[in-house]
Amino acid sequence: MRSAYDVILRPIISEQSMEQTDLKKYVFEVARDAGKIEIKKAVEEVFGVKVAKVNTLTVKGKESRRGRHPAGYKPSWKKAMVRLTDDSKTIEFFEGMV
Repeated sequence: MRSAYDVILRPIISEQSMEQTDLKKYVFEVARDAGKIEIKKAVEEVFGVKVAKVNTLTVKGKESRRGRHPAGYKPSWKKAMVRLTDDSKTIEFFEGMV
């Protein structure tokens, strides 16, 4: 059994994700083999909030080159967009960023 901190790897801090914080939508990088139910339980445990919906997608790794050497690929990763319930509190981690 893995912990909630093994499921949630890091928050995604971008302009698009920060615009959604007032709607109680937050974006995280999660483990590639994590399911929606596991992500929901992890967010509720770590931040003490109630999750209404979880959307996930796998982001394909981009091609990268180093000089004249053959091209390689950056690793693929999984992204989860989490929406909280209306009566839930906000996640304080994202408060001062907007």
